[in-house]
Amino acid sequence: MEVQFDRSFYKSIKVISDERVKRKIADFILACEKAEAVSHLKNIKKLQGYKTFYRHRIGDYRLGFELVDPATILFIVACHRKDIYRLFP
Repeated sequence: MEVQFDRSFYKSIKVISDERVKRKIADFILACEKAEAVSHLKNIKKLQGYKTFYRHRIGDYRLGFELVDPATILFIVACHRKDIYRLFP
C-alpha cells in the first residue's frame, strides 16, 4: 500500500517523548507499506460513523489514519488515547 503523511502527523510525532512508542509507530508504518489491504493489518479498528477513518492502538497512544482509496493510507495524527477523539477525525 502507498503511505502518505499529513502535516499534523509530523507535528504530533514530535510531541511524543517515548522512544519505544516512536519505534512501534515506525514498525506499523512499515507494516502498512508491506500490506496489500487494510484487513491484513493488526490492531486497527474502523471508527463508528465514518466510512474511511481508522485507528491503530500502540499502548496508551493511538494513530489516526484515513483510507483514501483501497491502496493509499493517509496518516493524520498520533496522540495519547485521552486526546485522540478530540483531534481526530
